[in-house]
Amino acid sequence: MAVSVVVGAQWGDEAKGKIVDLFAQHARYVVRYAGGSNAGHTVCVDGTTYKFHLIPSGILHPNTTAVIADGVVLDLRAFEIEMAALQEQGVDLSRLRIGLGVHLTMPYHRLLDELEEAQLEGRIGTTKRGIGPTYADKAWRVGVRVADLLERDRLAARIQRVLKRRNPTIERVYGAKPIDADELIAEFTYRAEQIRPYVCDVPHLLMRAVENGEPILMEGAQGTLLDLDYGTYPYVTSSHPIAAGACLGTGIAPNRLTEIWGVAKAYTTRVGEGPFPTELEDATGERIRNRGREYGTTTGRARRVGWLDLVALRYAARINGFTALAVTLLDVLSGFSPLKVCVAYRYNGTETRDFIADAHALARCEPVYTELPGWNEEISHCRTLDDLPRNALNYLHCIEEYTGVPVKLVSVGPGRDQTIYTNP
Repeated sequence: MAVSVVVGAQWGDEAKGKIVDLFAQHARYVVRYAGGSNAGHTVCVDGTTYKFHLIPSGILHPNTTAVIADGVVLDLRAFEIEMAALQEQGVDLSRLRIGLGVHLTMPYHRLLDELEEAQLEGRIGTTKRGIGPTYADKAWRVGVRVADLLERDRLAARIQRVLKRRNPTIERVYGAKPIDADELIAEFTYRAEQIRPYVCDVPHLLMRAVENGEPILMEGAQGTLLDLDYGTYPYVTSSHPIAAGACLGTGIAPNRLTEIWGVAKAYTTRVGEGPFPTELEDATGERIRNRGREYGTTTGRARRVGWLDLVALRYAARINGFTALAVTLLDVLSGFSPLKVCVAYRYNGTETRDFIADAHALARCEPVYTELPGWNEEISHCRTLDDLPRNALNYLHCIEEYTGVPVKLVSVGPGRDQTIYTNP
């Protein structure tokens, strides 16, 4: 394994949580490198479902240290709820580590996110969890970090400084009640003690691990097409879910990465606003949504559903440098025939096989489909490639041929055992 990265290859929600959980059994460290509590990973183990938002799902493995690295933004209120839920399920959190450089999502970030989204003419469709405002404060160099949290006077100074900027906006622009500095300082002084046992210098921890040859697995949140720079801007997240973001968020150098896994559903989904060329707004789309249980782990929102977009998937493969693909939820497509896959876009009267990341232009693209025969057999019991119907194999081969990336893992259900390794 050495240093491996697991990246969402679409608009997020690709079932990365299961893939990370499978790989984590071979890792010494499992590291979350970007995003915040707007993410959601669901892992099913022996009939028990675990839901993760901030804590890396690798914590389920007894020999693995789970790390929240400096590129993450941490909402301590959400973190407390998640910790309590996992501890109630018997999860040992003593192997959790949190970086000193992690920026905190504060209550005023969530408030500003809600107020701005409510007034925005062209809604972005955020989760209203304050992620964008947190990263904005990070870029403005007025953010509050875990390192600030651990010294009360330092924390108080940071909070008072930022509220001098934020409270006038909250009051005068949005007409909302300002945040009380003293209350916030008191609350987060208390929260500092809750997380103090987990805090460490994450870049040095991971650099030493790399030098010692210890296996590291880095997990992304969201997906490639939501990347701040290379996604469908402005309908994107506020961080870098792509493989390069793993280096930015952890301090691990790019030449240390040895495997980059792209995780893609056998179809395509999207949450929130923004262009979606292959979207199905008919009975077929509703049927896929229900079979795939396409409702958000974090928000509960129904996901938009469409046919597999190979143009977008090849783009993701190029941006990330995928060395392998994991195709998930293949079992959902049982009973659909024919199956359609998008192989090009029709834009301004011409066809292109290149993905168009500009949201305004992508909204005017029409998908060009090719049809593939489907299969009627339920495949959730399959455990080898030989168990799969011929047409399911052909579907996987089509993905490999178009993207140029080998499919090395296929998921046919949420359970750990419902997994096919193409080269065991």
